[in-house]
Amino acid sequence: MSPLRRRLLFGVPLVLAVAGGEGFYVLLRRMRNNEYDPHALPSPLIGKRPPAFSLPGIAGMRGFANTDIAAPPRPMLVNWFASWCMPCAEEAPLLGQLAAGGLSIWGIAYEDDAKSLQAFLAQNGNPYQRLASDASGTTAINWGVYGVPETYFIDKSGIVRWRYAGALTPEIVKSTLNPLLERYS
Repeated sequence: MSPLRRRLLFGVPLVLAVAGGEGFYVLLRRMRNNEYDPHALPSPLIGKRPPAFSLPGIAGMRGFANTDIAAPPRPMLVNWFASWCMPCAEEAPLLGQLAAGGLSIWGIAYEDDAKSLQAFLAQNGNPYQRLASDASGTTAINWGVYGVPETYFIDKSGIVRWRYAGALTPEIVKSTLNPLLERYS
């Protein structure tokens, strides 16, 4: 084995280990300084209208299209979820509380079927004023959905102002959603 090849065999893994350690150190530093939010995934929709779509209703509910949320009477949430999603079931009681408090929430069932959704809604409650089905997942791709649950805040002019990837929590509602509702109501 040549000396150059031997150096590469030992050098490349060493360089990769150092680079990985540096990345980990940067992540820890950002966490310590409260500059790291794993849910803060970029969204191309912030500050824009949702892309064109038209989805049918599911589980006996009326579907909707982008034109239906182009100018809602008040700010609203569009919540992507699925019956097979455990975090979706965890956030369901909080969505129910928000809906009971008067917040308009429209749901989009991601790659799900009517029978499973009906069972999910019977068990976890139904906070949705409208419920559409994205059975193919194409609309989710166009929205930039990373996974379910995912929630979008839409203001009265139909502009997406906020996106949250993951299950909503009381802390997120208090620290982020409530200020948005105050600002855009």
